[in-house]
Formats: sequence, structure tokens, C-alpha cells
Amino acid sequence: MNDEKLPRSTSRELTFRNGSAIGISNRWENGQYCSILTRRGIVGCGIYDMATPTEFNQAIAIAKGTPSAPLVEPEDLFDATIVDATPQAKALGIEIGMTGRQAVEKMLAAE
Repeated sequence: MNDEKLPRSTSRELTFRNGSAIGISNRWENGQYCSILTRRGIVGCGIYDMATPTEFNQAIAIAKGTPSAPLVEPEDLFDATIVDATPQAKALGIEIGMTGRQAVEKMLAAE
């Protein structure tokens, strides 16, 4: 049994080749999500809806975990595969199939 106190929210600075970003993890009973926040947009897990950020001209790229291998911590996104991106994220060079780390680097390079 996990004795972790819930709900929990953590954030930390993450360093990449093209700069730094903020890694965020939120957990609650039977749920979690994580993201990496850059000045230009977010690389996050599958909890993010794509219609609203598209409407608001925001750059969002998402990777999707599975029930047996959820994306919990921002570092989990590094090797995860991007499965969707808003047009604004694609304009920054983010492509479906790249890793989360590659997507973050594209966002940071665009800054």
C-alpha cells in the first residue's frame, strides 16, 4: 500500500540542451497527470484536451501512458511518444512520433 499523502502537487526545474523548463506532477486518489511547461507551450500527458488549446492558439503536445504504465512524473515524458499536437505546436516543428524530450527541445529552441 502506498503511504503517499494525497492530493500532491510538485514542480521542479528541468534542464534541456536548449534551455530550462518547469516539470509538474499532480496526483490524487486514482489519478495523476504530468507536464513540462515552457515559455512557448506544454508537453503533457493524455489528460489534456486538444480542442480548447487549439481554439486559444496554444502550443500543446501530448504523450499517452497506459493504465499499466502511466505517465506520473515529468521525466516520464522524456521517452514517451508524442501522439497529438495542436497546430501551434506543429508550427514549432513538433511531429507525431517524436519523443517528449524532442518536443520540449523544439519548444525551447523556438524561444
